[in-house]
Amino acid sequence: MVKEMQFLKNTTVVVTIEDMGAEGEGIGKVEGFPLFIKDAIIGDTVEAKVIKNKKHYAYAKLEKVLSPSPFRVQPVCSFHRQCGGCQLQAMSYERQLLFKQDKVRNHLLRIGGFSEAEIDSVLEPIAGMEEPFHYRNKAQYPVGTDKEGNPVAGFYAGRTHTIIANTDCALGREENKEILETILAYMREFHVPSYDEKSGEGLVRHVLIRTGFDSGEIMVCLVLNYRKKTAAGMSGKNAASFHEPEVSGKASSEAAVSSYLPHQEELLKRLSRIENMTSVSISINTEKTNVIMGKEIHTLWGKECISDSIRVRDMTKADMAFTGEKLEFSISPLSFYQVNPYQTEKLYSLALQYAGLTGQETVWDLYCGIGTISLFLASRAKKVYGVEVIPQAITDARENARRNHITNVEFFVGKAEEVLPSFYDSFDISDADSTMRHPDVIVVDPPRKGCDSACLATMLKMAPDRIVYVSCDSATLARDLRILCDGGYELRKVRAVDQFGGTVHVETVCLLSKLHSDQHIEVELQMDELGLTAAESKATYEEIKDYVLEHTGLKVSSLYIAQVKEKCGIIERVSYNLPKSENSRQPKCSPEKEAAIREALEHFRMI
Repeated sequence: MVKEMQFLKNTTVVVTIEDMGAEGEGIGKVEGFPLFIKDAIIGDTVEAKVIKNKKHYAYAKLEKVLSPSPFRVQPVCSFHRQCGGCQLQAMSYERQLLFKQDKVRNHLLRIGGFSEAEIDSVLEPIAGMEEPFHYRNKAQYPVGTDKEGNPVAGFYAGRTHTIIANTDCALGREENKEILETILAYMREFHVPSYDEKSGEGLVRHVLIRTGFDSGEIMVCLVLNYRKKTAAGMSGKNAASFHEPEVSGKASSEAAVSSYLPHQEELLKRLSRIENMTSVSISINTEKTNVIMGKEIHTLWGKECISDSIRVRDMTKADMAFTGEKLEFSISPLSFYQVNPYQTEKLYSLALQYAGLTGQETVWDLYCGIGTISLFLASRAKKVYGVEVIPQAITDARENARRNHITNVEFFVGKAEEVLPSFYDSFDISDADSTMRHPDVIVVDPPRKGCDSACLATMLKMAPDRIVYVSCDSATLARDLRILCDGGYELRKVRAVDQFGGTVHVETVCLLSKLHSDQHIEVELQMDELGLTAAESKATYEEIKDYVLEHTGLKVSSLYIAQVKEKCGIIERVSYNLPKSENSRQPKCSPEKEAAIREALEHFRMI
C-alpha cells in the first residue's frame, strides 16, 4: 500500500530513480513515498525539489544529478529539457528501446488483462533504428518575436506557448536549419512581422518543412495570418511590395496572380537556390486556434506536391533486408504521411507479413490515410478496400494507386465506424461483393484514441480470419485487444517499432487470429462493461483538476473531464451536471481545455 506523506513545497530530497513513468519521468521513493521527477533517468541518484505534493505521491524538479545512471548519456540537443519534445534524449538508445518494449508489455498486462505467459509467448523484439537522429521527414516550426523584436523560429517549451529559438533540431533534417535561417533573414531584412497569438496580429505563424528521403525533394509551406487587408495595414515599402511577383525558374501560375508576402519574389528566389527545393507554398490560417495548418493552400513556386518512396522489407530476416519492391507516394502540405520513413518501411512490412496474404484474400484497411498500408497490401491481395474520414486523403490515396498502377484497391470517404457497419448491414449488396461483408483480413491503424466501439463490434460480426492492428498508443491498443479477444480472437504476435527515437512514443503491430468454433463462445459486446476500469480508478477528478491547473493554469470542471474521458474510450457510468430540462444546453469543453485534460489523463496512464 502506498504511504501517505506530506512534503513541504520546495523541500529538497535525495532519491534514487527505480522506475520510469509512461511519459518518461523518473520515479523514485523516499521512505516508500513515490516522487515523479521529470528529466531523471532510471538508475540516477538525484537531488530534487518538491514542487507539488499529493496524498499518495508528489512531483519534484530535478536540481542535480548526484550519481549518474549507467544509462545516462550526454544529450545531443542543449535545449532538450526546456523543449520537452525529446523526453528520453539523456538515456542511451539501447535503454530507450527497453523502456518502450516494457511500456507496451505493461499496458497489455495492466489494461489488456493478459497474463505474463500470454504476452511473453507472443511479444517479439522491438524493431529499433539504425540512426536515432535526423529521422523526421516533417517539421512544423512556430514563428514568433524575441525580446529584441527579432523574428525567431523553433519549438514551444513544454506545456507553454513560449518559443525556444532553435533552427537546428536534432530530430529534423539537417537542411531545415538553412531553410529556417533563410526565412528569418528575409523577415528581418524586409520587416515582415511574426504572428502574435495574444493580439492575433502579424503575418508569419509557422513554417512547415517536408522532405522525401528517397526522392530528396523538399517542400516548404509558410502558414500565414493573411487577410486582404494585410497589405493595406502595412506601411511604407512593405505595403508597396505586395505586387505580382516575377520569379524565374519553376514559378507557379498562382504566383503570377497574388502576393501574400512583402517582397515575396525575393523570398522565393532565395528558397529556390537551396539544393533539392521542389515546392514553396503558403497556407492561410486566420483563426485564433492551436491548429497549425489552414484549409486554403496556394503554391507559389514549383510543384504542388513532392514524392517519396517506401520500400518493402523482409521482416522475417534478421537484417530486415529489402525485397526490391517499393511504392511511390505523392505528398501535399496537408497529407498524413509517417514522419520516419525508414522505420515506416519496417512498420508497414510487418503489417504485410502479419496479414499472411497469398493473392486470394479480400482485405479491409480502416483509417487508411493516403493509402500507404492499403497499397502495400494490394500487391499481395485479391482486393483491398480502404476507409478514411478525410476527403483529401482519399483523393491522395486514389492518386497514389494510379501512380503505382494498382487497380485492385477501392477507397471510401467516411468514418470507419460508419462505413464498415453500413456495408455489413446493407441488404442490396450483390453476391459478387459478398466478400466485403466477410473479408479474410481486416487491418486497422486508428488514431491515438483507438478504434470506435461500433467499428470493433462490426469487425467481430464480419469475423475475418485475421486482424492486424497497427497502433500509435499502446494503452488504447491494450483496451481494444481485450475486446477483440473476448469476442473470439487469439493474440498471436506483438511487435513494437520505434518510430520516434528520443521520445516516449512507440508504434506497435499485432496479429490476431480467429479461434475455431469449438474454442470460444459467442459474446455480446457491451462497451460500457469493457471500458478501462483500471484506468478509471487511476486518478480522481480532483487530482486531474489539480494537474491541469498546475501545468497549464486552466480550471476545468468535472463535466469537461467526463466529456474528454468519454472521447478517449474511458466509459463514464455517471453523467455529471446533467441538464435540468431537455431544452437545456450543456457547455462543451474547449479545444484548449480538452488538450490539457488529455495530457493529464496520459500522465496518470489512463490513456
